[in-house]
Amino acid sequence: RLVGVPEDAITIVNARLSERNSDYADFLYKRLQRQGYLRRDVQRLVNNDRNVFSACMVKLGDADGIVTGTTRSYDAALRDVKLVLDAAPDQRVIGMSIALAKNRTLFIADTNVTEFPDSDALADIAIEAAAAAKGFGFTPRVAFLSYSTFGNPAGERSQKLQEAVDALDKLGVDFEYEGEMNVDVALDPSHRFLYPFSRLSGPANVLVMPAIHSASIATKLLRVGGGATVIGPMLLGFELPVQIARLGASVSEITTLAALAAYDPEKHEVGVMGE
Repeated sequence: RLVGVPEDAITIVNARLSERNSDYADFLYKRLQRQGYLRRDVQRLVNNDRNVFSACMVKLGDADGIVTGTTRSYDAALRDVKLVLDAAPDQRVIGMSIALAKNRTLFIADTNVTEFPDSDALADIAIEAAAAAKGFGFTPRVAFLSYSTFGNPAGERSQKLQEAVDALDKLGVDFEYEGEMNVDVALDPSHRFLYPFSRLSGPANVLVMPAIHSASIATKLLRVGGGATVIGPMLLGFELPVQIARLGASVSEITTLAALAAYDPEKHEVGVMGE
């Protein structure tokens, strides 16, 4: 029982008893029948998997958003949701964390979805993260991070980042971006003395990581070793609001994700959190 919340303020839906159960199974069977699923397979998913059931609720208009996780791995929850929901048109599903540290707010992506993004995926990640940063009231300055800075030392991974910058050049996006560069260069406002050709007008605040492992390590170091407050990872790019909490997430973290699910930062400006 929730203290201070009237009993009739919350509706609890049992998947096995829902009157919409058959409708959800019909929808999911039509979606998955050419991907190796039988009718009884999708009925079992709707009956027994709370993530699939809740995603069907959202897809068919019986709920406004999903907050899940805490009891199963992030990847497992994400796979469940993807059985039902797609990315929004012309968008990519990514994970993004917000780090609040030393009077600085950093948006870090992709933290949870694409393990080794290619150049096109990196460009998409930058676009999604920049849009979210705008939604939070910031002027995005995107840095593609690497072990190298502007080709020194050269390497296969740094080349993909350079190609992502070229891809954004061709798209003509409306935010600042630069790379590839080391994180200390990206965050140091004096880097323009060494690299006067840099297109960033100030320190980067949107950091596009070369891979999930670097993003995960960086955000956890900031939280545990750097004393930063880390919000998320939050999911961006789904056609409908979805947020997945980490295993063992606190009540505060779950509440924050619920607020993000209720108010999409990619579509609304939610106010400046502080530069």
